[in-house]
Amino acid sequence: MRMTRRHLMATGAALPLAAALPRWSLAEMSLGDATVTTVSDGNLVLPGDFLFEPMPQDELMPILEATGQSRDELRPECNLTLYRDGTNTVLFDAGAGSNFMPSAGELPASLEAAGLSPEDITHVVFTHAHPDHIWGVLDDFGDPLFAQAVHMMGRAEWDYWWNPETVNTIGKARAAFAVGAKNRMEAIEDMVAFFDDGEEVLPGIAAVSTPGHTPGHMSFELRSGSEAAMVIGDAIGNHHVAFARPDWPSGSDQDPDMAVATRKTLFDRLTADDMTLIGFHLPGGGVGRAEASETGYRFVGKDA
Repeated sequence: MRMTRRHLMATGAALPLAAALPRWSLAEMSLGDATVTTVSDGNLVLPGDFLFEPMPQDELMPILEATGQSRDELRPECNLTLYRDGTNTVLFDAGAGSNFMPSAGELPASLEAAGLSPEDITHVVFTHAHPDHIWGVLDDFGDPLFAQAVHMMGRAEWDYWWNPETVNTIGKARAAFAVGAKNRMEAIEDMVAFFDDGEEVLPGIAAVSTPGHTPGHMSFELRSGSEAAMVIGDAIGNHHVAFARPDWPSGSDQDPDMAVATRKTLFDRLTADDMTLIGFHLPGGGVGRAEASETGYRFVGKDA
């Protein structure tokens, strides 16, 4: 097992907490012979304007009040999906690592509590390359954390962040995102396999293009016979406004108009097939379903 300073600190801090409240396993479901588990990387702390600024404020407030969400601050969970089929141990996204936010970067401790080491991960499959999804690929010494894993990313997403012009065109507020993504991608370049929309990434896992949050954002359909679930990353980024008003632009999306179109298409697919969804920032471990409501949809958690 690779031992890092963060590993030693996280292990010492996490074991007493794990005995009282085992946060590593947030939600779990069976899918044929496979097991799908969401594990915690902690949470983000964001100003409300990061999400809410472009929305109609008078219509926004009743939605926030109904869901108990503050207008001033968001603290979304960070739920990583772990897929185990007896052959492959697949991690969707890599978390934030130790250099993004103090409230995030808990994935190593969560894997430890699950009885796994980074070396047990056979594949890391990325939805996109924002900091809370890719910065965790490196340990505290700048080495790949999942040293035995194949790292897999959609070709369009890789090309966008690899482009040296991205840092100049993404906007000042997100320039650090571009620098950080390129840094991590350079470190794992020799470990990466690419895929495109519609391809079977691994047995039982198919890529579904869901752009807008980032230009090459991908979701993934997990299927075993008639059973299916969709790992949606940040294509549907929260359980309040994104569900109630999927037609509203969000400040968190790099291309708000494209993201709106993607959300509508994704909701249509999820509800038509009554498919389980797994959202990176949705509550209760992120596993649930979308149900139609008067203006949009509502999120129904797995245990509701």
